[in-house]
Amino acid sequence: MTGTTKPKYWLRATRELGAADPVMAGLITRYRGLTLASRGDAFQTLARSIVGQQISVKAAQSVWDRFVAEVGVMEPKRVLRKTVEQLRSCGLSGQKVNYLRDLSARFAEGAIDVSQWHSMDDEALIDELTEVKGIGRWTAEMFLIFYLTRPDVFPLADIGLQRAMELHYNRGRKLSERRITTLGRLWSPWRSVATWYLWRSLDPIPVEY
Repeated sequence: MTGTTKPKYWLRATRELGAADPVMAGLITRYRGLTLASRGDAFQTLARSIVGQQISVKAAQSVWDRFVAEVGVMEPKRVLRKTVEQLRSCGLSGQKVNYLRDLSARFAEGAIDVSQWHSMDDEALIDELTEVKGIGRWTAEMFLIFYLTRPDVFPLADIGLQRAMELHYNRGRKLSERRITTLGRLWSPWRSVATWYLWRSLDPIPVEY
């Protein structure tokens, strides 16, 4: 994924992951030159995560592109100026429109204090984020990975992660959540990095939130 800020830990993480896991070593070599990078915009990252809920990366990109074209500059107040019908025309469900409008209102009114988030640990921040309408654990985890670039987030409910782990570690057969959790421990404290490489192995288009 291209972006604005490459995590300082990336080189160390790839070295340690490659040494601990031959499968991961192969993926790191295959996708050399690509890295996770924060876009540096909390509102956009959360909005993009909401758009991407329960749909494929390709579909999410298509809807996001139409959403951006409709709104213009991706700012909370500009989203709020659009009618429900205008937002629905971008391919958004009624539920996602409600979520995006609620998120936009919270940012516009100053009800969300992003400045506090950098000092909070992962679970505390996930708890706070999931108080916002439409933000569940998965969306919060995407935010931790793509905005804060936290190194050890492991989004168990992510379908792409599950599929990639089944492909690379179980010959395409289904893995239980318990087994996925156990395999993930091998990658700690760099599970965000491992997850990113597993996503890469499924889709040449970098995941972006």
